[in-house]
Amino acid sequence: MRQVLLIDLADEAEAIARYEAWHKPGAVPEPVVASIRAAGISDMEIHRTGNRLVMIMETDSSFDSRRKAAADAADPDVRAWESLMDQFQRPLPWASAESKWTSASRLFSLQEQP
Repeated sequence: MRQVLLIDLADEAEAIARYEAWHKPGAVPEPVVASIRAAGISDMEIHRTGNRLVMIMETDSSFDSRRKAAADAADPDVRAWESLMDQFQRPLPWASAESKWTSASRLFSLQEQP
């Protein structure tokens, strides 16, 4: 299943550069990558335009966002990573209080067009 999520970054060139550096291959701590994979996320990409980020996740049938959130809250490595990312990330104004990233709704699919 594909999931698309959005969040903003602090609109500061230095903060954006630091955020990007933290996401280069090998820069994300291995326990964080392992927790993503263990949750049933088979692929994840983050794209940026300006200070807006879009995350695209491909999940398998074992993925449960509530179970992932509970596992993250209990994992000191993930909590440290999220604390670090909090320095850069800015939830969208309409984001729920429980989630930093906001789900996007699909409006169009070429495959569904005649």
